[in-house]
Amino acid sequence: MKSCQSKPPVICIVGSSNTGKTTLVENLIMEYKRRGFRVGTVKHHFGEFEIDYPGKDSWRHTQAGADVVIVSSPFKAAMIKKVEQELTLTQVVDLMGEVDIVLAEGYKESDRPKILICSGDPSPRANPAPASVICTVGHCDNFKGYPTFEPDDIQGLVSFLQPFLEE
Repeated sequence: MKSCQSKPPVICIVGSSNTGKTTLVENLIMEYKRRGFRVGTVKHHFGEFEIDYPGKDSWRHTQAGADVVIVSSPFKAAMIKKVEQELTLTQVVDLMGEVDIVLAEGYKESDRPKILICSGDPSPRANPAPASVICTVGHCDNFKGYPTFEPDDIQGLVSFLQPFLEE
């Protein structure tokens, strides 16, 4: 495992809607955890979203004008922070603390290494820059010649990604 003194590697999982990105991330998390890694994840969202609900204390704090709200328990912590512009992927990763790898669902525009998941031709909107794609999962007709994995070959995919953890 890589020391957390340096920034963890970030691998983006990208593709069209309903191609299995979230399922792939779940399976990668489980395999990395089985191998003893600390895993952080980021889900890129394109619009407004709520993680605290009307009536909950965290929601009430936000509604009252707090710029940062942290909910903490003996088992987990969550931060809600108002931002004036979207945080970059690097800024989000910097908030994570000690993890060995970050799996980011989305961020096709970033310069980070990407796993493209698809079945057939991905929609043009879902296509990342080919130079940033390191491998594909499923059948990506427009990305022939890239290392390709079946969606259930999680161990093979994690083994392929190992050099990215050692950089």
